[in-house]
Amino acid sequence: MHHENQHVLNVIDFIKTGHNTCFVKVVGYDAEANLEFEGEVKFVQDNPFGDLIHPERSHLTPASRVFVRENLINRYMKGEFD
Repeated sequence: MHHENQHVLNVIDFIKTGHNTCFVKVVGYDAEANLEFEGEVKFVQDNPFGDLIHPERSHLTPASRVFVRENLINRYMKGEFD
């Protein structure tokens, strides 16, 4: 899955529930750590949450964590999870 020197993020699945909540399951590659990962991010009223993107709880390198967060926010705002 990985590409040398590039972070990768693939959305595996997503589901929208009530109360403006959307769960997004992802897999990816942290190029700085040479690490494949998987996880889930929850959007609540357009805001992303989850350990994968949390600055203190994420196991990703800071650059990869920011890449994942921004990538998912961009996709969400474009309506890819509607």
